[in-house]
Amino acid sequence: MLETAAAILGYAGAAVIAGAYFGNQRGLLKSEDWRFPALNLAGSLGVLVSLIAEPNLPSVVIELFWAGISLYGLWRTRRGG
Repeated sequence: MLETAAAILGYAGAAVIAGAYFGNQRGLLKSEDWRFPALNLAGSLGVLVSLIAEPNLPSVVIELFWAGISLYGLWRTRRGG
């Protein structure tokens, strides 16, 4: 049951990341908008949860970088630039 929930969070996280990127490419979501790094952070956390159930070190590493960069983006947008 927990593995299924973790997998669903992972798929949802991947969809959120892809959706944010697509929105950015379509010009609907600017990278300077706080929502862009927030969506990326939420997505990467969802994928990280799924990686607890099914560990894969390279994927964990990229998601940690993704989360860190997203936190930097949130900090930057909060500062105003």
